[in-house]
Amino acid sequence: MPRCYIGLGSNQANPERQLQQAFNALAMLTQSELVARSSLYRSAPMGPQEQPDYVNAVACLDTALAPLALLDQLQAIEQLHGRERKAERWGPRTLDLDLLLYDQLSIDLPRLTVPHYGLQYRDFVLQPLAELEPEMVLPNGCRVAELLQQCQSHGLQRLNPPEP
Repeated sequence: MPRCYIGLGSNQANPERQLQQAFNALAMLTQSELVARSSLYRSAPMGPQEQPDYVNAVACLDTALAPLALLDQLQAIEQLHGRERKAERWGPRTLDLDLLLYDQLSIDLPRLTVPHYGLQYRDFVLQPLAELEPEMVLPNGCRVAELLQQCQSHGLQRLNPPEP
């Protein structure tokens, strides 16, 4: 089965609990197995600063779902958590689930870009990825560890060790 990485983020309605519940929902996805989960990390918001800090993590998932079917499932989980899609980018949200990587595929569709377009610029994504796969190489040949060293800091703070 293809190996996928999902970015999780929340800064509303008890973010740590939101992410824990999202990990549980990912573990229940059909035709999928939650293989690993990173620690939780707190970071300053990327966009408007007049909002609470985010809590972020990454999940590793093996799935037989096709990329768009997986995206649909991720968006359904977001909706169950009260996610409202607004025109405002980088605003507060109860839950954000991003399909970061789908195996070693590069996908460019109107609804889905993989690898995720912002992956290489976000320490709150790169650090959890490096935690799960220290030697990870992206489809473009870049090493996650090297990208992390070059990445702008968002005040990342590890909150807890990953659960087994």
